[in-house]
Amino acid sequence: MNLFGITSVMIFFAGLGFGLFLYSSDRKSKIIKMWFAVSIATSLWGLGLYGVTSTSNVAVALRWQYLLDISAIFIPITYFAFVCELLEIKLFFLRRFFLYLGSILAIFSVTHYFKAGMTTRFGFFWVSPGEYYIVFPIFFALVVTTSLFFLIDAYIKSKDRPIFHAQIRNTLIAGLIGFGGGITDFFPQVINIYPFGNYFILLYVMFMSYGVLKYKMFNIKIISAQLFSGAIFLVFLFNLLETDTSSSWVIRFILLVLISIFSGFLVRGVYKEVEQKEKIEKLADQLQETNRNQASLMHFMNHQVKGKFGISKNIFAELLTDDYGTMPPATLPLLQKGLDEANLGVSYLQGILNGSSAESGKLQYDMKPMDMKVVVQEVYEKQKENAEKKGLSVNLRIEEGDYHTTGDIIQLGESVRNLIDNSINYTLAGSVDVELSQTDKSVLVKIKDTGVGIAPEDRERLFKSGGRGANSLKVNVNSTGYGLVFVKNVVEAHGGKVGVESEGKDKGSTFYMELPKS
Repeated sequence: MNLFGITSVMIFFAGLGFGLFLYSSDRKSKIIKMWFAVSIATSLWGLGLYGVTSTSNVAVALRWQYLLDISAIFIPITYFAFVCELLEIKLFFLRRFFLYLGSILAIFSVTHYFKAGMTTRFGFFWVSPGEYYIVFPIFFALVVTTSLFFLIDAYIKSKDRPIFHAQIRNTLIAGLIGFGGGITDFFPQVINIYPFGNYFILLYVMFMSYGVLKYKMFNIKIISAQLFSGAIFLVFLFNLLETDTSSSWVIRFILLVLISIFSGFLVRGVYKEVEQKEKIEKLADQLQETNRNQASLMHFMNHQVKGKFGISKNIFAELLTDDYGTMPPATLPLLQKGLDEANLGVSYLQGILNGSSAESGKLQYDMKPMDMKVVVQEVYEKQKENAEKKGLSVNLRIEEGDYHTTGDIIQLGESVRNLIDNSINYTLAGSVDVELSQTDKSVLVKIKDTGVGIAPEDRERLFKSGGRGANSLKVNVNSTGYGLVFVKNVVEAHGGKVGVESEGKDKGSTFYMELPKS
């Protein structure tokens, strides 16, 4: 292989590789799609140039020349479209005009009007120009000059946009190098001067690659699959173009089609895999951002909102004492209402904060030997009054046994309170029964009620953040959806488990928490 052929092959792989790099990074970008088209046209031109200059068969050289001429026509067309996208210039009429005119030239490029045959120059085959061949370089120069004109104009006007200014400068210099040198490949058809176009085009691809790779990261997995598929396709394409007999040509053409289909499925499969992975990573980033925002919100609620509720609570409590004089009797119900609402607000907010802290693992535990029997009895006595105010029958049954375990007496007490409070809130009439039992290895707390029950579709949501039954707010307007989340995470942090049993809507519920004995 001569130096001309080597540089041509380098153009093919460099152009194809660079185009795949960009296209793999963002398949939705119009600019990258346009540049991918430029890269494909350039790489095919390099492949055609290699075929023409590396074969010793005139018929094969002519076939390669067809590929060379057609791809050379579409290089400036695709480049102009890329420049329009880069500079955000519409010019749809001019783009279509260049495309239609170029397509007509591509059709006529395979006729004797453009090429009279092949000749040997500089040690390899070269095309003998036809009668109207001169139209080809004129069209090429017109489209390229138009593209460079728009780039120069945009470069002058974009000094106040440093990054965009640098991008245009890089594209402009690469275009001047590549197309300025590329035009020399038309010289041998006019005068006997050695063509240097392939060397300049190679510099052009490398220069553009350098400019873009400074800012882009590419997916190696997709690129590897694409280049592997491209290499296989190239091998079969060479076999096809080197064929002399019709029967061999048909067989090799069928093989080329089959390998193209296979390669397409391969790349598509890899791309979908990578695309799915990118979606997962994006969702993970969004989840982290959501968690950060939630942590910030919780911090605000804990230090600001909770503080305001606390101040209001203290004010109402103080006014209900005699420290500020005797308040008019008519104001006492209003003051008591204010204190009750402030207490409810603090309780409401504390439930959310506790649930969130437990779920995120930020809740601190003071693990010590303790007696769950004492905890359950104390919580039951405090909650009993709330149940009786609703007209509910409330009972406590404790079996004989040892109820010692290791845990945080405050957090476990709050968990039991949450379960009893939950049953009271969702029981409109009937009873709430608290049971404490034990086995050789565990302590079991059960709260059974005759309340609204739990529909099967609601059960999965109960122990998740904000998890509530579909109609829970109709029964308990103060539900936060964080109480059971708190219970679940506290109990699991103690090595236990929590759950619920219910036969369905309006059939009551039984919540339980099981803790290991110490």
